[in-house]
Order: sequence, then structure tokens, then C-alpha cells
Amino acid sequence: MLTELENFDYVLRLFMGQDVTETPHRKLPIYLVTNSGLTTIAPAARDRLAGFYTSSGEDIFAVATRGDNNHTLKHEYAHHFMMADFSYPYPGWFVEGFAEYYGATEFKLSETRIGVPNANRAAALSYLSWMSMSELLSNRPVTKAKNLDSYYPLAWLLTHWFMGDPNRRQQMATYLRDVGSGTDSVTALQNATGLTPTELNRTLRRYMGGRIPYSILKTEYPEVQIQVTVLPESADDLLLLGQRLKSGSTEENRQPTLEEIRRKAARYPDDTLALLILAHAELHNARDPEKAVEILDRLLAIDPNHVEALQYMARARMDLVDKALEANDDAAAGRHRQEAQAALRTAYTADDANYATFLLMAENRRGEPSYPTENDLEILALAYTLAPQLGEARFYYADALLRHDRNAEAIAVIEPLVNNPHGENPAAKALLLRAKGLTEADAAAEEEALRLKAEEEAEEDDTQTPPVAD
Repeated sequence: MLTELENFDYVLRLFMGQDVTETPHRKLPIYLVTNSGLTTIAPAARDRLAGFYTSSGEDIFAVATRGDNNHTLKHEYAHHFMMADFSYPYPGWFVEGFAEYYGATEFKLSETRIGVPNANRAAALSYLSWMSMSELLSNRPVTKAKNLDSYYPLAWLLTHWFMGDPNRRQQMATYLRDVGSGTDSVTALQNATGLTPTELNRTLRRYMGGRIPYSILKTEYPEVQIQVTVLPESADDLLLLGQRLKSGSTEENRQPTLEEIRRKAARYPDDTLALLILAHAELHNARDPEKAVEILDRLLAIDPNHVEALQYMARARMDLVDKALEANDDAAAGRHRQEAQAALRTAYTADDANYATFLLMAENRRGEPSYPTENDLEILALAYTLAPQLGEARFYYADALLRHDRNAEAIAVIEPLVNNPHGENPAAKALLLRAKGLTEADAAAEEEALRLKAEEEAEEDDTQTPPVAD
């Protein structure tokens, strides 16, 4: 699987015109687990979930089950890759369509097949009622659109239609460039292809009825250098529970997770991994920063430059700042803030390219009257550069840019987050409106105009009833 994922990264770089030898700012940790291992990390995971990808201020990682054909992992890696190397306000349908198209890549002995048609998506489109093309093409998913369950299959089909012909690929590039420069998505598509939304609907139905092409690549991939590191014995008991903490526990699982970690960590009293995960659980699940500091002091006595431990120490001290301010103890708050700064300076010295350290540096400054200074902006820019997939990094950097009246830069940073098809982000949307000088009323008017356009489109289209599958 490791070799296949390295080859998949090579394919993405090759097809998207990137340097195939470039080393990313940060490698993506991937946890290959059994089904029970997956539910250890994500107790609420639905049945038959093959894997998932998650990003937070503490970690960005993927999980995949053994025996899966890696489709889920490749799909999520394609999202990860797009947000890292193509940080651009793509419309939501293309964000999903890109991952679907490249996620279906198949590696055979003598060839690589890219964009292999997804039989499940095609089958769904044969019986689903389609949402309007105007709503599909909207920069971000319209959560109240009619026939919303066809969104992902249609995003897959439209991407395939564009990618299936060299001329249409060029049209797609023109369309995406125009959308990125601020042109309305429907207008941009009609300018690029000459098709109205109704004509696009009919074109896609005809395309689906024929043979959907895919690309075949014959190449020799560079040899993958694999390094094996032996983990401590405690990892068997605690590693995946540590990732559960980073994924976020529900209130229902908070206490059971804490008790399980306490019980298992007690078996390894002087093990740095066990101490780290125990401190994390005391900090977040027990909400006891004093206890976390006590455990982290023990860990840092063993390994003074342990970056994650220093980050959790800073977080615990920042929580203590909040407690001190609630008690009107400004002196204690100042001491804890200085301790947090000291921990982060040491973490930076140990690893000067860790996005979580930069995010914590900025957060520790956020309550100061002078925030954000130019130095704060530089710190946030580093966090964003190292982890562009992280919504938190985008949001706070865009907010700081906006406070410095750098609206155009703020828009470029925040718009990909707002256009993400995987759920709405009201705070990011509000920030984007501010950056564009728009109001909620303006946004509501745009949505109403889109709804009316969809109704007009439905009236024009006499093929709303899906074709019957053969």
C-alpha cells in the first residue's frame, strides 16, 4: 500500500504539472488498521467505513482499513493534495469531482489507469432525479437545493466529461480560471463551453449513456525508500487512543476514553508516549490543565525537546491563563502566558517547521491589544503554508489579513474553505462576506436568485425524468 500511495502522489504531480521530485512541507501520517482499530480511533464510525481523513490544530492524518482497495484513501489523499498544492477558490463540485476522478486510479502490472469510471456513481445517476446544473455549478454547495442527493454523482460525471477530451480539458482550465477571477460560475461555464445549463444537462445525459473514457499511463515509478522505526511497547495499547483524542471525543465518550487511557498508561510509568497521551487526556477529556502540567513536567524531564509535549504544555498553560483571568488574577495569567511562550520557543528550536507550534504562538498572542502585529501575520502565514488543508490555519490567517486591510489576500485564503463541499462553515462564510464587503442580505439575495434560476432551468428542460438503465 505504501508503494502504491507514493506512486499515486507521483501521478497527481505528473498530471497537475508539479515537480515529481519535490518533498512536501509535511508528510501525511496514515494509520493502516483493522476494523476494530478504526473504531478505536473513531468509536462513532459507521459500519463498513473504509477509512477517513481528519485535520485539526493537533494533527492532520488519514486512517484506512486493511484489505480495502485504497479507493477511500486515494480519494482523501487527492483532497489533501489539492488543498496543499492548488490552494485556489475552485467551485465545490470540482473539489469533489477531482477527488473522485483521481481516487479511482488503478495500478496494474504494466500500466496505470486514471479516471476509471465509478459504476456506483453511474448507477445512482440512472435512477436519481438530477439537481439543476445552475445549483451544481454554484461555487459552494447549495444545501437547500432540490435533489441534493445527486450532487456527488453529478460532480463525478461533470469532471469526467471535462477530463475525457483534450478540448474539454482546455475549456475546463478556462472555466476554472474565470471562476477564480470572480466570474459567476454559470456564466464562466457558458463562456468556456458555449453551453447553457439546460444544454449541459442534456449533454451530460448523452455522455453518461455512452462509453466513459479513462486515461492509461505507462511509466516506471521511482523506487520508494522505506524506513522502518520500531515503536515502544506502549504503542500497542495507546497509539490509536492518542489519535482518538486528536480526532475529538464526543461528550458521551469523553469519560470512558479518559478512564481507559489512565488504566493503560499506568502500565508504562516512565514511557514518553504513554505520558504524552495521558497528559493529553487529562488536558482535554478531564479538563484539568494542572494535572496535565504535572505529567508533562515528568515527560520533559526525560526528553526536554519533545515537541508534542512542549505543545501540550503550552496549551495547558494557556488554559491556565483563562482560569486566572476568570479569577481576576492578572499576575498569574501573565506567568502562565510567559511559561507558554517559553515552551513554544523550545518547541520551535527543536522543530522549526511544525504548523501546530505556529498556531499556538498566534493563539497565545490573540488576547493581546496589539494583536495581530506584522510578526503575528508572519507566524500565521507559516502555519498556513505548512498546513493549508487545515481550516483553522486558513481562518485565523485570513482574519489577521483582513484586520490589516489586506482583503484580496484574505479572500484568496478563506474562499477555498468556504467552497469545501464537506459541510458549511458559517464563521468562514461570514469572514468571506466581510472581506468582499457584502452582507448576509446580499448572500441571501444571491441564493434566492440561484433558486429562481434553477426553477427556470427545470421549466426549460424536458428531460428531467432520468433515463432507464439498460
